[in-house]
Amino acid sequence: MTPTLQACLVISAALFSIGLLAALSRRHAIFILIGIELMLASAALNFVAFWRFGPEPLQPTGVMVAIFAIAIAAAEAAVGLALVIAVYRHRRTTNVTELDDPTR
Repeated sequence: MTPTLQACLVISAALFSIGLLAALSRRHAIFILIGIELMLASAALNFVAFWRFGPEPLQPTGVMVAIFAIAIAAAEAAVGLALVIAVYRHRRTTNVTELDDPTR
């Protein structure tokens, strides 16, 4: 079974939808970061799919952009996790609805 562009786009749309749902519906900052990472992974999958099924995939531009996106996602995850740890040490919670309260 060979993958097609349509199959790759459906998988990418599903990944993006799951990531968006996780980022918007969860209260904990870790789950929000995981949702954002899923959305970035779906974007990387789109770059590779459009490169692979394009008219002439001679130069690996889609793969290079996907690798760049993965590197940016890793840096974003590291900074985001460091921020979550710093907030947890200060507020003792990762619940984002409780972080709005300035009296705590």
